Amino acid sequence: MKIDLSAPLYETLKKASSEYISLKNSGEFEAAKQKAGDIAKIYRQLAEMNPANRTENLKRAAKWESEARGTLAKPKPQNSSEEEREEDELTEKVEALLTKSTVKWSDIGGMERVKQLLMETVVIAGLKKPDSIKPWKGILLFGPPGTGKTLLAAASAGSLDASFYDVKTESILSKYFGESSKLITALYNSARDHSPSIVFIDEFDSLSPSRDGEASEASRKVLSTLLTELDGLGDKNSNRLLLTLAATNTPWDLDTAVLSRFPRRIYVPLPDAESTEAIIKLHTKGLDITNVNLENISGKCVDMLYSGRDLSNFCQQAVWNMIHDSNPDLYKLAEMPFEKLSQKSLKTRPLYDDDFIEGWKRIKSPLTHDTIERYEQWNSQCGES
Repeated sequence: MKIDLSAPLYETLKKASSEYISLKNSGEFEAAKQKAGDIAKIYRQLAEMNPANRTENLKRAAKWESEARGTLAKPKPQNSSEEEREEDELTEKVEALLTKSTVKWSDIGGMERVKQLLMETVVIAGLKKPDSIKPWKGILLFGPPGTGKTLLAAASAGSLDASFYDVKTESILSKYFGESSKLITALYNSARDHSPSIVFIDEFDSLSPSRDGEASEASRKVLSTLLTELDGLGDKNSNRLLLTLAATNTPWDLDTAVLSRFPRRIYVPLPDAESTEAIIKLHTKGLDITNVNLENISGKCVDMLYSGRDLSNFCQQAVWNMIHDSNPDLYKLAEMPFEKLSQKSLKTRPLYDDDFIEGWKRIKSPLTHDTIERYEQWNSQCGES
């Protein structure tokens, strides 16, 4: 079994980069230099672990070592230095989004058809193939909130052992005019450097609203830059894998030009009865559920329009009912030192149907049948169907 030892390093790199920016912005320059030295060591470790990106990682290590010493490789004109500093700062911001996903397909309950479509996509991306067969550059995941779109993206990266950029729109939208466009460019430059890469953009509709309505000049500039990067003109004849996965709960709000860059549009629906049963088993793993009528419970959850997130909360409610019943004086242990507390075990018992009843009272879906019908209609017109 192959163990990915680089994943913790990417998490450490993400944290160290964020701390470096914070220290530098607060004027703690000596502490920032020490943090730069730590970052340089991480890049050297990554260079040893990942031969494919060895040269690039060593180059970045040298840059951070120079930063830690407080010196530049060679003097440059003032304007050039300012431009380089700005570029470095933008790179630091986007590389703080870089991580390694440890999520695997088996971590996702149900959704077999959706998983199969994504699996096919990542498999084709990695196989040797005729020049006329091109991997997908952009995939749009759309559907109701809480259906597992982020988890699917993480599993896609985890299965490929690819660099994973988990992008929230607020992390690349800036109040300064023009900086958002530069951040998007820096994001894709970094993704090319660390390929194979998957860029996952959540709440994609807030980054690329339709241009049919009114939009500011800044918003248009951001959208124009995004379209250029999604086009990937510089990657047309490259063997590098750079796949953009975007997620939205409102696909009908997306700009038509953006949609054309996402030829594969996959509907991630609410779980059906079979998927619901698989999700419940996943969230009650390690507990005895032999006395639970999963078929009846799953059917009622489908009727209540539960998403994957709702099902997680629903199962948690059932588990807590069992915990309270088995440990009526649990709160009294709060005064015990952690060292002693960690030597005790939580009492459990098998779960029963009655444990889930309270969950139906507390967990309410915000969705309606009309909303689901709108998703299905958009899917039939614009999606994979």
